[in-house]
Amino acid sequence: MKALTSKLSSAVVLAAALACAPAMAQSFKAGFVNTDRILRDANMAKSAQQRLEQEFSRREKEIVNLGNSLQAASERFEREAATLSESQRTQRQRQLMEQDREFQRKRREFQEDLAARKTEELAKVLERANAVVQQVAESEKYDVILQEAVWVSPQHDITDKVIRALNGSR
Repeated sequence: MKALTSKLSSAVVLAAALACAPAMAQSFKAGFVNTDRILRDANMAKSAQQRLEQEFSRREKEIVNLGNSLQAASERFEREAATLSESQRTQRQRQLMEQDREFQRKRREFQEDLAARKTEELAKVLERANAVVQQVAESEKYDVILQEAVWVSPQHDITDKVIRALNGSR
C-alpha cells in the first residue's frame, strides 16, 4: 500500500511538472556566444593582435635571421668538411652545436614570452567580452548564455550583438 501511494504521488508530481513545462519553456530565454568569433572579429581582439605583432616582430626577425645563419653555416660546413683537418672539423662542429643551442634557447624564450603576452591580451578581451555578455543578458532578460555547444540554432546566437557592443564600447 505504501509503495502504491509513493508511486501515485510520484506520478502526480511528474504530471504536474509536465503540465507546467510548456509554460516554463515559453518564459525561458537562452542565448549562445561564440568566443572564438569574438577573439577573431572584435576590434579589441584585432587591436591586441596588432600590438602583439608590433611588440614581437623585431625578435621574430632576429630569430629567423639566426636560423638562416645557422643553416648557411651548416651547409658551408658540409661542403668544406672533406677539406678540413680533424681539429678544424671538430672545432667547426662545436661552433655549430653552440650556435644551434643559442638558436634553440632564443626561439624557446621567444615562444614562451609570446604565449604569456598573448594570454594576457586575450584575458583582457575575454574579461571585457564577459562584461558585455552580462550586460546583454540583463538588458534582454536572458536566463542563460552558453559559450560552448555542439550545435546552436542561429536564432539563439547573440555573438554579433556582443561584437557590436564590444566594438561600440571602446
